[in-house]
Amino acid sequence: MGPARRRAALRLRGGGSPPLLGLLPGRFSVFPLFFLALLLGFASLLWLQLSCSGEGPVPGGGQSRGAPRQPCPPQAPLLPAEDEPSWGPHRLALLVPFRERFEELLAFVPYMHRFLSKKRIRHHIFVLNQVDHFRFNRASLINVGFLESGNDTDYIAMHDVDLLPLNEQLDYSFPEAGPFHVASPELHPLYHYKTYVGGILLLTKQHYEMCNGMSNRFWGWGREDDEFYRRIKGAGLQVRRPSGITTGYETFQHLHDPAWRKRDQKRIAAQKQEQFKVDREGGLNNVRYRIESRTALSVAGAPCTVLNILLDCDTSETPWCTFG
Repeated sequence: MGPARRRAALRLRGGGSPPLLGLLPGRFSVFPLFFLALLLGFASLLWLQLSCSGEGPVPGGGQSRGAPRQPCPPQAPLLPAEDEPSWGPHRLALLVPFRERFEELLAFVPYMHRFLSKKRIRHHIFVLNQVDHFRFNRASLINVGFLESGNDTDYIAMHDVDLLPLNEQLDYSFPEAGPFHVASPELHPLYHYKTYVGGILLLTKQHYEMCNGMSNRFWGWGREDDEFYRRIKGAGLQVRRPSGITTGYETFQHLHDPAWRKRDQKRIAAQKQEQFKVDREGGLNNVRYRIESRTALSVAGAPCTVLNILLDCDTSETPWCTFG
């Protein structure tokens, strides 16, 4: 068989060089081609990382400039090793009063899980979802979250769902010396008066019980924090606040949009006087509720427990609990 027929037979049997390599110069090696593919893959991953938004808030208050960034692929959650001493012996119950703010919740849960995990804070996020038809009662939901958080947690954070800490120097550790107000007036983007203890407040469970929890008389938005400040003082406790934080009002991102989501600030005649009084009888001891369901969820790899809560209201005591 001549050389020409031998080459034709090899082509019919599938032999010879691959078609793509046949287009390349005769001395071109496959190794530079492989290296070029690796380089292109690395450049693509780097471009994706630099152009995506990730789980955290956009610096500077969350307002992006130009075209919106694309979401990053979810990162693997950080989980504590039970025998890892750097995580410490204490466990935080993060209590999040909630109603119908799902877009805020989807940002809050994965962000806070990673924030606390980076700080080696053992934690459990409880979403306290009010599903009854009464007005929103943040204080009662926190009381319920405290009672339902279990014995494996020994301190709580009363944490608004629309407030995200941006400064990793903020302390979420066990507040042994007394209530620790993370969102202090000199750092909170909105509220700056000296007796403010809202937004984010840490307490040991023992100290919360000393205050008998929060008053259940505050239906609608506001004032329950001011009443709780008086309870803290009445229990002989001293509120502590962060020191050495230099980011000022840029320390937190506030997710709430008041123009789009109005707060329930309605006050009927009797409620106007009641909102400034100290409730010396009610709190943990008389919160009335029922757990409709308890569901373990994972949001972008971050675990949390959703408690669907039905609060009860004595309309003879607080007729302002209804929308009527």
